[in-house]
Amino acid sequence: MIKKVGVTGAIGSGKTTFCKILEELGAKVFFADDEAKRLMAQNVELKLQLVDAFGKNTYLPDGTLNKPHLIREAFEKGKVEKLNSIVHPAVSGEFKRFTKKAAEEGFSIVIKEAALLLNSGRPAELDVVIIITSDREKRVNRVIRRDNTSEKAILDRDSNQPDFDRLSHLADYVIENSGTIEELRYKAESLFESLIQ
Repeated sequence: MIKKVGVTGAIGSGKTTFCKILEELGAKVFFADDEAKRLMAQNVELKLQLVDAFGKNTYLPDGTLNKPHLIREAFEKGKVEKLNSIVHPAVSGEFKRFTKKAAEEGFSIVIKEAALLLNSGRPAELDVVIIITSDREKRVNRVIRRDNTSEKAILDRDSNQPDFDRLSHLADYVIENSGTIEELRYKAESLFESLIQ
């Protein structure tokens, strides 16, 4: 039986880095946010639903996603839930296929990395849930370096994310990541050992 593990955390918490370490250790990782972007770019049915909900300007004439328009429509007009209700079922279906394929390939652990993993409570499909936490100032500085963006833009995005301190009761593990990458690696290795037991 393949073990399904969810990893989440606020922007800049280090959840992607943590998942990449788990990947190196032998887990198969599904990056839900990347998958959502791919589906919004390629899945015809999903594209039609998005145009229906957010208007014909959701896609540019060349067929690529008009991200500024979609962000404006979703976040400034209070339609984030609508966006999630369209995209999340498609991503969930993709995760099921991904997990089945990983099991066929002989993986014993599959990781689902997603910022909005706990938005509707703890997902029944997951065996283990991990939250990566980090000091807010550290998170903001990481994202400024990574995305070459402003502090205000990050804080705006952060305010639209869940309060992970309030969601810690839904997790099996809470990993603190305010130290070095070596410390995070050590924590990931220890956790991986317990997952494969």
